[in-house]
Amino acid sequence: MYNTKAYSAVSATSPLASDTIARRDPTEHDVQIEILFCGICHSDLHSVRNEWSDFMSTTYPIVPGHEIVGQVTQVGTAVTKFKTGDRVGVGCMVDSDDTCPNCKAGLEQFCQNVTFTYNSPDKHKTAPVTYGGYSNSIVVDQRFVLRVPPNLDLAGVAPLLCAGITTYSPLRHWGVTEGKKVGVVGLGGLGHMGVKLAHAMGAHVVVFTTSPDKKEDALRLGADEVVVSRNSDEMQKHAGSFDFILDTVSAKHDINAYLNLLKLDGNITLVGAPEKPLEVAAFSLIMGRRNLSGSNIGGIAETQEMLDFCGEHNITADVEVIPIQKVNEAYERLLKSDVKYRFSIDMASLKSE
Repeated sequence: MYNTKAYSAVSATSPLASDTIARRDPTEHDVQIEILFCGICHSDLHSVRNEWSDFMSTTYPIVPGHEIVGQVTQVGTAVTKFKTGDRVGVGCMVDSDDTCPNCKAGLEQFCQNVTFTYNSPDKHKTAPVTYGGYSNSIVVDQRFVLRVPPNLDLAGVAPLLCAGITTYSPLRHWGVTEGKKVGVVGLGGLGHMGVKLAHAMGAHVVVFTTSPDKKEDALRLGADEVVVSRNSDEMQKHAGSFDFILDTVSAKHDINAYLNLLKLDGNITLVGAPEKPLEVAAFSLIMGRRNLSGSNIGGIAETQEMLDFCGEHNITADVEVIPIQKVNEAYERLLKSDVKYRFSIDMASLKSE
């Protein structure tokens, strides 16, 4: 084992602070990575503050971060996919059983024995749980390491490992292609990626927002139209016309208003996670054979496909780069939606701790 610097929280009410953690030495199948940037995901905040205890209780100390990009510093003797110096990424998962039907289908995110990048039991016993990317270094099985296209800025690539794949996966699954009419509800960290990706896929993209002042930015990101969702006349103009709607909103909202915008056999997919259940009117589904579904991230192969797609279309997240010393401030700003559109931590700043 070796030690590396990190930022961790020791309780649900304590701030993130400088720490030293243990990492395992690379086994024959492992890749050791110097972390250069790590994105901040809203789930980091929820996990640090143990707000998802009904789903996954937090074990402390917690080192968050599952939007990791960096450079390979060492590889195990059996590693064939990577070499020292490669630009790589690590997303929300670092292991799975590799034997279940979901793993065999390339859907590792649905493996019952998936190991998340942080706050999952550590099968290597280096620590009680896995530690994430708010650190200088990480060791990951090569199966869960991804190639980063050489033309993309690393700070902007980091959020692609969560926000990027979370929006790309349902767009691909539900067949978004050229000529499709696609709605994106909400223009935050997820929504802005949904707009960029759907636009690059050739869709006609309509952004739904409660904030009229977001129109200019939505158009800059690739939207063809912007609808203020509180304006019933604007909403009505689009009734029954969408092939697909990506709902990225994590606050309470009227899902039926968007279901009624779908055409026959249209789909709306939830990637935002409101705290309280949404009320769905049966007739919103029945009239038009509409579909309501959910999605989280994608498998490793699909995540690599997403990165390659972003490389081809020169897509990265819009980020505000911060030093690790401002992470607690960033969490408070995240609660106020005070960022356009993701924070990316320059992990070089941790070396000064």
